[in-house]
Amino acid sequence: MGQTLTGLLTSVRAIAGRPGTPAQGRPGGGPDQALLAALRLCGDHLSALAAAGPLTDARRTRLIASIGALTTACSTPGADGFDALLRTGQQALDSGGEAEARLALALADEATALRARSKGAWRLRGNALDALGRGEEAITAYERHLALQQNTAASRDVERRITTLRAAGDRIDEALTLFRETARAGTETAGADTEASGAAARLSRHLPAAEARAAFTDLVRLRTAEHGAGDPAVRRLAALYAEHRRLSDRDPVADPLLGGAEPIGVPGLRRLVAGRTVCLVADTPRTAEQEQRPGSPLAALIEGYDLVVRCDEARHTAPAARTDLHACTLRGDTPWKGPRWDRRAGARLVFGDPLPHWRLALRSRLVPGAQDRVGDATLRRPLHDPALLGEEPGGAGPASTAYTVLRLLDFLGTPARVDLIGFEGPAALSPREREWVGTRTANTDDTAVRITQR
Repeated sequence: MGQTLTGLLTSVRAIAGRPGTPAQGRPGGGPDQALLAALRLCGDHLSALAAAGPLTDARRTRLIASIGALTTACSTPGADGFDALLRTGQQALDSGGEAEARLALALADEATALRARSKGAWRLRGNALDALGRGEEAITAYERHLALQQNTAASRDVERRITTLRAAGDRIDEALTLFRETARAGTETAGADTEASGAAARLSRHLPAAEARAAFTDLVRLRTAEHGAGDPAVRRLAALYAEHRRLSDRDPVADPLLGGAEPIGVPGLRRLVAGRTVCLVADTPRTAEQEQRPGSPLAALIEGYDLVVRCDEARHTAPAARTDLHACTLRGDTPWKGPRWDRRAGARLVFGDPLPHWRLALRSRLVPGAQDRVGDATLRRPLHDPALLGEEPGGAGPASTAYTVLRLLDFLGTPARVDLIGFEGPAALSPREREWVGTRTANTDDTAVRITQR
């Protein structure tokens, strides 16, 4: 690939020239200047790839092949390089990465300069802007595409994406309106919320997605610290933040790799557990043996709950044991390489960070048909998400999955009862987690520890 890349770069420079130098072009007048400008951009990208060292990414290899096809089209008399230009831009997007998204946007700009009424060029521009987090600009490009698109069936996914981007921006506008209204209502103390005001001043729907998210996160964190999580305005602000995160994290189209499972967020989980008795069952040899024994008191006890929750990978629990909700926490540097979640569960919650690792783990480890519902991105980090518990990551080590579930259920506040079964010995919670449970323990017997909901 090293020689191929060097040779292609030489060909690109020979046809398109370097920035500020005349281009040789092809015989018969040469390609349009916009095509040559696009080819020069590809040359700059090839140069950066060559300087980065050996290529091991198959997607970038395909991008290089697309640039080669564009180079051939620009040097062949009578060839139309426009379609090759669009394919190269799309391949740049498919490669992932910010540099490739910037290349795709630059190529889309040249494509719209060549053919202002090309629906493909405007969609490429919208996709590139979307990938760069520039949602409002993406909406404008998508609308230009829709104005040129005659096939309504082919435009539905673009219409859905526009709706999602607008809804995310609307949540920011509503949060800013809420902040201004509470300030005007005289609820602020003298000199208070200076930092929150700064965060609100930075927040805008016109910001790139990463900057908007950071400003929104700061605003929620600062308002919560100032007024407390129980303040009605803070609770509404946190709900808007959670909705914005859900809209921002959701893929433009439904992910077929979820195997037909329904994604659920915080409202859906709250409805699922509302008014129901819940038990978290530990995966220990003793508990598993008693649960499998016909007519055992423990088996009858577990069967009496409305929702049975099990955590992480089962080592002792019987494969057919009832599991209404399965929760697991992603661990390690490559959590997507773990065993697949093939045990049947009514709903599955996967806790993990960062977001790309969480998404890849779901796509790699979910088994179609093994669950009816899957927690969405708003439920992937309940302990530290400002829209939920909002705790700062501490030095006490990672929380157990059972503790995360307990805290999440406590935050939702809708179950009729939550009990722990079998969490002793090897399955015991950490001292910090036991301390939290101890402050909420309403009843303890030989089989279950009952947690009092707030």
